[in-house]
Amino acid sequence: MIAIRPFVGVFLVAAGLLVAVHTIIEPLYHVSSQDNPYSPFWDIVNPLTASAIILGGIFGCLRAKAIGLEGGRAPITRAYLAANLQLYGFLFVGILFFWNWFNLLSPGFTAIGADATALVWIFIDAAVPLLSVPLGLRLVRGNRD
Repeated sequence: MIAIRPFVGVFLVAAGLLVAVHTIIEPLYHVSSQDNPYSPFWDIVNPLTASAIILGGIFGCLRAKAIGLEGGRAPITRAYLAANLQLYGFLFVGILFFWNWFNLLSPGFTAIGADATALVWIFIDAAVPLLSVPLGLRLVRGNRD
């Protein structure tokens, strides 16, 4: 498992940067319409984002578990808070991402409007880089906490 950490780290950093950059530059090149609100490039980015969220959840869980092995009587440290915030951040964003992505893939689901869906996408696209890049850098550097 240790040998794949740097590769997963590079992937998390790359996916996070890709999401961040594309979120920022999409309005500069894509003209939205009612029938085509999003750039087709998201069809490539979304599976990468899903992979980053899944890997982030797994490696975030491993990190939180390693820090939490001290037991319930240990003081709450900065590392403990950071690991748990990152783990639960990935879980929270993962729930929103997969719900919104499956909503996008299933045009028959009309429980929410297009404006709400777009707002959720913006939140996801802002949160994924903030979660995946720091974890990816930690894995690349080989930090064990």
